Amino acid sequence: MASSSSRDVPDPGADPFCERSLPCFSLSRRILGARFRFVSNSEALLDLVDAAYGGVPEHRLPLSSPEIHIELRLLRGRLMPGASEPPLLRMQAGAGLLCGVMDPANYVILDPGKRQGLVVASEDMLGSPYHLRYEFIEFAVFVLAARVLGLIPLHGACVGRHGRGVLLLGASGSGKSTLALCSLLQGLDFLAEDAVFVHPQSLFATGIANYLHLQADALRFIDDHSVRRWINQAPLIRRRSGVQKFEADLRQGPGASAAVALALTGAVFVSGQAASDPDALLSPISRDELAARLRADQPYAAGQPGWAHFEQQLLQLGVHELRRGDHPRASVEALRSLLE
Repeated sequence: MASSSSRDVPDPGADPFCERSLPCFSLSRRILGARFRFVSNSEALLDLVDAAYGGVPEHRLPLSSPEIHIELRLLRGRLMPGASEPPLLRMQAGAGLLCGVMDPANYVILDPGKRQGLVVASEDMLGSPYHLRYEFIEFAVFVLAARVLGLIPLHGACVGRHGRGVLLLGASGSGKSTLALCSLLQGLDFLAEDAVFVHPQSLFATGIANYLHLQADALRFIDDHSVRRWINQAPLIRRRSGVQKFEADLRQGPGASAAVALALTGAVFVSGQAASDPDALLSPISRDELAARLRADQPYAAGQPGWAHFEQQLLQLGVHELRRGDHPRASVEALRSLLE
């Protein structure tokens, strides 16, 4: 019977915090106006970073550009219980740290004060690349960029032209993604479809033009066969809500992503209701109504530092409701009028 020595089997008591498992791979990217450096013990994890941020425009904002460090650590073995999809990421905060915990082997710890984060994932999470990329890596990047740079994180989309942009706000299912796609196909610059980050002092908006998420019914508005093929060939992902969507890679599709951060000229609340007059899709929202509507639509952002200044600036620019016309093309023309 073979015996094993302490040299053959590492003593976990000698390195209980895994401090000696140093990362050996690295990658740097400029994202959301900040310089990010990713280090990892796994090339596969850095491949997911590249899948998220490779080839996207490197926006700059009118403020200093600090470096933010994120370590991605892969744990060997299958440490998650078998399930159809990974458990939900549960949020916690304390002692200046922000945490997202899925289970003991899959979690995120962020320290905005020190501009750094740790993402830990078990090896079997590589079999759920969408959740690992979106709920771990992109979550860490979005939170750290917003907290370190003082940006307002908005759930919405943004399109523009000639360096000017308009926010697309509204409830899930109102048609923001379809409108963003149609804007892209009609020559507007695509900034972001799901998350927009605004510098509250300058009202410059930045985002990540990597993926577009569309439900199958959006295809009825697409006449171009090559665009329909691009969407139909995209992977299908399932949101935590249960909604299934195509995840189309914008870097392989038509149109142009916004090459620079966009100076906001206003915002619209995208409505699912049809306009009574097809020639009047836009209607201004009164200042008395707008503040409450903005806070109801963006409850997380409304609690962040800088919100009051952002809100006042947006009130001065003006916000409209955009109701549906006969075709999303009419809505795109309405957006163009706000970008002149």
